[in-house]
Amino acid sequence: MPDNKPREIAAPLLDWYDANARALPWRAPPGANAADPYRVWLSEIMLQQTQVASARPYFETFAARWPSFGALAAADDAELMAAWAGLGYYARARNLLACAREVARLGELPDTEDALRKLPGIGGYTAAAIAAIAFGRRAVVVDANVERVVSRLFAVAEPLPAAKPRIHGLTDSITPDARAGDFAQAMMDLGSTVCTARSPRCLLCPLRDRCDGFAGGAPDAFPVKAARTPKPQRHGTIFWLTRGDTVLLVRRPARGLLGGMRALPTGPWSDSPPGLEGAPADAAWHLLDATAAHGFTHFNLQLALAVAEAGGHETPPGEWWPIAELDAAGLPTLFAKAARLALAE
Repeated sequence: MPDNKPREIAAPLLDWYDANARALPWRAPPGANAADPYRVWLSEIMLQQTQVASARPYFETFAARWPSFGALAAADDAELMAAWAGLGYYARARNLLACAREVARLGELPDTEDALRKLPGIGGYTAAAIAAIAFGRRAVVVDANVERVVSRLFAVAEPLPAAKPRIHGLTDSITPDARAGDFAQAMMDLGSTVCTARSPRCLLCPLRDRCDGFAGGAPDAFPVKAARTPKPQRHGTIFWLTRGDTVLLVRRPARGLLGGMRALPTGPWSDSPPGLEGAPADAAWHLLDATAAHGFTHFNLQLALAVAEAGGHETPPGEWWPIAELDAAGLPTLFAKAARLALAE
């Protein structure tokens, strides 16, 4: 490949983006003025470890319900957490609210990477994406899609995650000074629609003639990934305690997994099935055959499901929620799954 390869990437890619950009509710059209910083920020927080298709309906709901930093800063914590239910990675929701309140205090969202990184929930990638897309700053934006495109362009043989610094440097080498936001979004779109993880559509790629991976005949061999370490398996029990046509719900501790969310009571999560340890009441518990499984970032969780009817004297901490209105409780996916299993039984 010629030495001037880095200077040959931006122009054809931006030409392709001008004709093929995805229409997304948080974006400005290609070549237009920078998008609304609030909408860019909101989308980038939601898109952390989440696909566009999953985040989009949540974004539209939030943007309509809380259309500005000020409106979101004034939101009730429980109301916001309930609206976030199902999107996962719930620390993002807590950081979203904390960040909105800090921006409301500051008066506006900062426009530099350094200042953005000081806000709750904004790391290096998110700061770069907001700076480039919302404010037109030159920033090096590397998400999973960009990582894949750059790995193939330069045939990066070093396995991930060790290759990340080199990929960041290579992305820096091809990022233009002008239209940095469009360039970042063009790279994302190319990775999402053409340079896909499986069966890349190389014949449609505007960078095909500049791609070392394509020239070598095996673009889908990149990025190279180190062997995964199996996730540990943990166990626990979810308790479905009813009283008439209501079920007991609790608020999970503010810190930790699913922090601050309304949920069904659980026992401890441990390396072996704990049985009925941690039951919220002294009742005639019955363990169902069905179990609820869920994969978290660092471990897999298998939860037994215990059901019982509360006696008239039982007053465990929590709230008795109408079973017919459980959809409005904002249960995380894991507990919504358990509720469906209990109701099916």
